[in-house]
Amino acid sequence: MTTHAQRERLLLADLLERSGPDAPTLCEGWTTRDLAAHTVVRERRGDAAAGLIVPRLADRLERVRGEYARRPYEELIRLIRTGPPRLSPFALKQLDEASNTVEFYVHTEDVRRAQPDWTPREIDPVFGDALWSRVERAARMLGRRSTVGLVLRRPDGQTAVLHRGSPVVTVTGEPAELTLFALGRQAAANVVAEGDKAAVAAAYEASLGF
Repeated sequence: MTTHAQRERLLLADLLERSGPDAPTLCEGWTTRDLAAHTVVRERRGDAAAGLIVPRLADRLERVRGEYARRPYEELIRLIRTGPPRLSPFALKQLDEASNTVEFYVHTEDVRRAQPDWTPREIDPVFGDALWSRVERAARMLGRRSTVGLVLRRPDGQTAVLHRGSPVVTVTGEPAELTLFALGRQAAANVVAEGDKAAVAAAYEASLGF
């Protein structure tokens, strides 16, 4: 049975391949080549990927990512498509599903929504619920840098609190769109934000995500 993470991995690899190495992405300053290198390093170079969560290791991470970015683009796509090496923690299906479902979905949208002619992607409810469950579990972490209270609300009324505080901004949208908002892609997310005008502006400027 194909997992959500496996499906999103292949969608990302195919999209990167079609887009070529020099296409823009929503990741500021990154082309598709940069994004592909990031994806490979995150899975295959745990010694460097620690820089994603340990600030003092960020320079090493960027140096290693730059080294991978200079590799042939076709090699990067192949490494993404085939997945992590057998001894990598990401090779465990449960960890792959837990760690990569959101990661690959968001990066696929980073490529898609950076194009001027992008169109909305239909998200099936089961996948939407899978994205939502991960955002719920990590909500406080994702919203920790917000300067205003921030609540995500699905059309069915389910909510997740990213940040407690006042004034409060309530962001309503489908689970996949709320995922993009919570992962720092506020401007690209198809959502409706309600609250004080200044607070809404602060929510859109907040450094959300991991």
